[in-house]
Amino acid sequence: MGRPAPYTGAMASPSSPAIAFDSKLWPSGTLWQPSATLSACIRATMVRNTLGSSLTDAQRVNHFPAAPLCSLSWWFTGSSLALGASSDGSDEGQPLDETAAKTPLPGRWVLSGPQTRPTATWCPGPVHAMMVLIPPDALHALTHLQPEALMDRMVDAATVLPPDWLPMLQAVQNAGDDAQALQLLEEFLEPRWQACRPAQPVAWQRYSDWVTHLAQRAAVSGPGRSLRQLERRIKRWSGLPLRELRVMGRSEDAFFATAALATQSSDKLDWAQIAADSGYSDQSHLIRTTRRITGLTPEALGKGIQHHESFWAYRLWM
Repeated sequence: MGRPAPYTGAMASPSSPAIAFDSKLWPSGTLWQPSATLSACIRATMVRNTLGSSLTDAQRVNHFPAAPLCSLSWWFTGSSLALGASSDGSDEGQPLDETAAKTPLPGRWVLSGPQTRPTATWCPGPVHAMMVLIPPDALHALTHLQPEALMDRMVDAATVLPPDWLPMLQAVQNAGDDAQALQLLEEFLEPRWQACRPAQPVAWQRYSDWVTHLAQRAAVSGPGRSLRQLERRIKRWSGLPLRELRVMGRSEDAFFATAALATQSSDKLDWAQIAADSGYSDQSHLIRTTRRITGLTPEALGKGIQHHESFWAYRLWM
């Protein structure tokens, strides 16, 4: 099996001429694609490396949208703190920026479940970290963990993953570079995934592809074909109800449609047309959903992606 390669398809970087990114942005992220045989097991891998940088407190914030994926994270150098994550709820409604309450992450290696709201972390200093994005149904097949139990949570991976995963976690931690870390991870997952993967796994490109596949799989899995039984299967595999998964799929489709239009024209974007093309009832519906998924309006999100370092993960996803 060859080494995984950096994703070079739809990824844009701060130096790309397609979209006018602020020239002061730190080009510190890489999106890696998995090997073909693991494309239904690993959605993508994000690597963040700010070693050698002198970022401000605001630039060391990391913004992430609500998403149906689980993630497994390593910090090779440096550390991160969760923003706005106090257990007593005292920071409810507080902005997810460098002024928010900061909470230590639960362990050296962190497993996160599907997120129904936008999240953010903050790095006290330079960091080199890796986050592997895993569909919840794949994580369930590999570990028998229930995605619903991980909903909106970050947990110590060493305490919840099967014991035979722990040597792999340490081996990846000790890897010499990003490519070797990903190769070790894939060599570990390959035989396990081949033993438990669905008969027809989906090699998906968008959330909406995956949601359609889950619905089709639920329709032919086990006894019972009622809508309620299908939705129960989907929620057991993904942790989220089908309706919420479709909302996230539509939101990602709008995100890519906006990015595509931004590369074609410098004119002000037609949000009403983007809403119609992405399946929203109107522009207000698009704005409400985008705010719920990202915490920002579409226009504010676009400005953040173009001008603020803390939105590096969104730029990678483009």
